[in-house]
Amino acid sequence: MQWMTLFQKELLENWRNKKWIWVPLVIILLSIMDPLTTYYLPYIIEATGGMPSGVVIEELPEYAPSEVLLMTLSQLSMLGVLVIVLISMGTISGERKSGVSELVLVKPVSYMNYITAKWVSYLLLVWVSLFLGILVSWYYINILFGTLSFGDFVTTFFFYGIWLTFVVSLTIFYNTLFKSSGLVAFFSILSIMVMSMITKIFHHILDWSPNNITEYIIDTISTGEISKDLILTGIITTALSLTLILLSSQFLKRKEMAG
Repeated sequence: MQWMTLFQKELLENWRNKKWIWVPLVIILLSIMDPLTTYYLPYIIEATGGMPSGVVIEELPEYAPSEVLLMTLSQLSMLGVLVIVLISMGTISGERKSGVSELVLVKPVSYMNYITAKWVSYLLLVWVSLFLGILVSWYYINILFGTLSFGDFVTTFFFYGIWLTFVVSLTIFYNTLFKSSGLVAFFSILSIMVMSMITKIFHHILDWSPNNITEYIIDTISTGEISKDLILTGIITTALSLTLILLSSQFLKRKEMAG
């Protein structure tokens, strides 16, 4: 009952902040931006007066559905991740700074309940937004570029959702370390960038790094079979997310008791 009360509070707060309206809209926009602009680029060029004098493009490349899907995931990996970090960067740090967390935790409220209620509320928002974004992108890819099966849609949604779960978990973790929302956002994005660099440098030994999920999703769609690497990467990413949440509870408890 305690956890459900905290969870309902978080859902209501996200609704009052209009996050349930603008976050799905932003994710949908990011998801369809590249498929639409890529397909209609010749018409856009023609409508704006054609290419500059001296520039000749004989034929624009034709893209396979999996390549267009990769464009969508690339947009989400950059701007989509940034949106998720921005909406969750003050969920705990802001309450710690304003003293709201002290008012809540001074009652017999479990630190784990406090953390996980916020975590699950943001995961629900992110997964619903991702579902709508990938669904609309999948619809337009099928109409404009060729067939992507419903299985491809489910695979993309599920495994990319695991990656975004890690992003939310990482941001929650930094929320328990810093009271400044700016520092939370900075270290969350920095950590993701550093992980990406390390994965590229040591790709021969970091086959199952969370940053490889997008690559394995595209490989799976291209081959038609879910690879062992994608499954293991999903398991490890999920385990890292749960570990971050467990650590978040412990760090928040220590900081609140020390304060």
